[in-house]
Amino acid sequence: MEFSIKRETLLKSLNLAQGVIEKKNTLPILSNVLLKAEGNKLFVVATDLDLVFYDEIDGVKITKEGRTTTSATILHDVLKKLSSDSEIDFNLISENKLNLKTDNSNFNLLCLPTDNFPDFSDNFENNEIVLNKSKFLSLIEKTKISISNDDTRHYLNGIFIHLTESQNRSYLTGVATDSHRLSLSSIEIEKGKKFSSLILPKKTVYQLSNLLQESDDKILMQTTDTKIRFKVGKSILVSKVIDGKFPDYKKVIPNNNDKSLVVFSKDFINSIERVATVSVDRKEGVKLAIKRDNIKLSVNSTNSGEGNETIKANYSSDELTISFNSRYLLDIASVIEDKNLKMNLKDSVSPVLIEDNADKNSCYVIMPMKI
Repeated sequence: MEFSIKRETLLKSLNLAQGVIEKKNTLPILSNVLLKAEGNKLFVVATDLDLVFYDEIDGVKITKEGRTTTSATILHDVLKKLSSDSEIDFNLISENKLNLKTDNSNFNLLCLPTDNFPDFSDNFENNEIVLNKSKFLSLIEKTKISISNDDTRHYLNGIFIHLTESQNRSYLTGVATDSHRLSLSSIEIEKGKKFSSLILPKKTVYQLSNLLQESDDKILMQTTDTKIRFKVGKSILVSKVIDGKFPDYKKVIPNNNDKSLVVFSKDFINSIERVATVSVDRKEGVKLAIKRDNIKLSVNSTNSGEGNETIKANYSSDELTISFNSRYLLDIASVIEDKNLKMNLKDSVSPVLIEDNADKNSCYVIMPMKI
C-alpha cells in the first residue's frame, strides 16, 4: 500500500476517529485505525465494537492499493506535530510496518493485520429519514445536557429519540433526564415516516455532535432493531442502541405552574457564575429569592464563604424562595436561544418548567434542591 495525502485532510478524519476509540482496550486491534487505499479514495475506520466510524476521503494519490491497521493515537499525535501544509507519503513496507515520510520527517509505525479488525455488515435499507443538519444538531445540544451518568440506570445514559405528533404535524423528538432535570427538543420531519423509538448512547451522542459540527451536509438516518446509522456527507457513524425502556417523561412535565418569572438570560448566567465562584463544588445550590421586580441570588458554602447578587426580573406573583443546583441552571440557560429565560413555578419544592420563546418545540424541567 502506497499513497500520498495532505496532513490537514487526514487529521480531520483522525480527530473524529479518536472519539470512538477507547483509550484502554483489552483487544489491541481496537486501539488501531483501519486505513484502506482503493481507487483514488482512502477509507478510515475506527470502532469500539459498540460504535463504528467510517470516513471516505476522495482525491488521494494512490500508487499501490492495500490496507492495514495502526495505532490511532500514535498516528494522530504524529500528524498533529507535523506542519499544517505537509504532504505525507505512506508506504506499507511490510505486514507490520507502515512508513510515513515528509520532506523533513520519517516515521515507522507498527501495524496489526487487517484480518483481526472487526467486520460490520448490517442492512440499513429501511426506515430512512433525511434530517436538516443544523436542526438535528440543535436537538442534540439541547438534550444532551440532561443525560444521566448513573450506570445503574443504563436506560437514562442517552437520548430517547422517538416520533411525536402535534396539530397534524410529525416531529422527531429527543428527551434526556437524570431524574434531577429533563430536556426535551423536537424538530419537524416529513409526515408518514416510520421510526422505531430508541435510546441513543451518550458516547454516540457526543461523537455525533462532533461529526455534525464538522459538516454542512444533510443527515441520512436509518435503523435496524438494535442499531442506528447516520450518514453525513462522506462520513458514516453506526451505533448500537441502549437496550431498555425509557420512563414516561410526560408525567414529570408540569402543566399547572401558575407563577411566571422572566429574566434576561445573559444577566442570569453571569450572576450565577459570579455568586457560585465562592463554592468549590458547583453542585452546591444557588438560592433565588424572587420578588416582583428582582431576584436575589445567593450561595453560601460552609467551606469557602458566601456570595450574593441582585438582578432585575419580571415577576407578578407572591414572593418565593427556591434553590437549584447551579450547574444544572447554567446548563439549561446556556442553550436558551431567546434573550429572555422564562420559568414557570408552583412553589419552592415542585418541579420548575423552563421555556424558550425562540424555540417553542423545546422545554426543560428542573427539580429544586433543599439547602
